Amino acid sequence: MPVDPVCGMEIPPESAEATTEYEGESFHFCSNDCQALFDSAPEKYVETPHPHLVEASGAILPRLPYGRAKGEFDIEIEDPTSLQEGDSVRFSKEITDDDVRKFAEATSDTNALHLNDAFAEKTRFGHRIVHGTLVSGLISAALACFPGLTIYISQNLEFRRPVDIGESLTAQCKIVDELEGDRYRLTTRIENDAGEIVLDGTATVLIDPLPE
Repeated sequence: MPVDPVCGMEIPPESAEATTEYEGESFHFCSNDCQALFDSAPEKYVETPHPHLVEASGAILPRLPYGRAKGEFDIEIEDPTSLQEGDSVRFSKEITDDDVRKFAEATSDTNALHLNDAFAEKTRFGHRIVHGTLVSGLISAALACFPGLTIYISQNLEFRRPVDIGESLTAQCKIVDELEGDRYRLTTRIENDAGEIVLDGTATVLIDPLPE
C-alpha cells in the first residue's frame, strides 16, 4: 500500500486527498497540507529515510511534519544533549470545532456539552466548550518538543476554567527536578490567549535517547 512520504501514513490510492508526480513516480498524500510540504522540497522526502524528524535549536525532536496537524512550538533548552532544571518547551494551537468533533469521534466521548449548541446553552456554561482531555492533550504535544523520546510516567491536573471552541492555547512544560534513571519532574500549564490559566499541574516523565 502506498505511504504518504511526508507523515508516513499508509494511503490507499482511492482514499488519497492529494497526489503528485515526481521523477516519474506517483505519490499519495493524506492531506493537501502534506502534499504542499512535499512540493516545497520533494528531494528531502524522497531521498531521506522516513521518519523526517524536526530539527530545532540544535536538537532533533521526535515530531513529524504532518499536514493535518497545526500548531507552533518553541524550546528554551540550554544544552539539548543534557536536559536540566529550568529547561522548558511551549506548544501553541487554536482548538477548532473540527478538532472537537474529531476528538469526539476518536474517543467516543459524545457528551452533548461539547457537540450540541441547544443542549449546551442550557448548562452553566451557556455554550459548547472543549473536552477537558482534548485541552490536556496539548501537554503531550509540548512534551514531544523535548529532545529525546518522552514517556509519560504520571500526570496531575487541575482544570481552572473552561475553554471555548476557537480559543488559542499555549502549553508550557518546564523541568523543575532531575530524578534518577533519566526521569524528570515538570510543571505543566496551559494558558489561553488572554494569559489566563486554564489548566495547571505537574508531571513525571522518562526521556530516552531517540532511536538510531
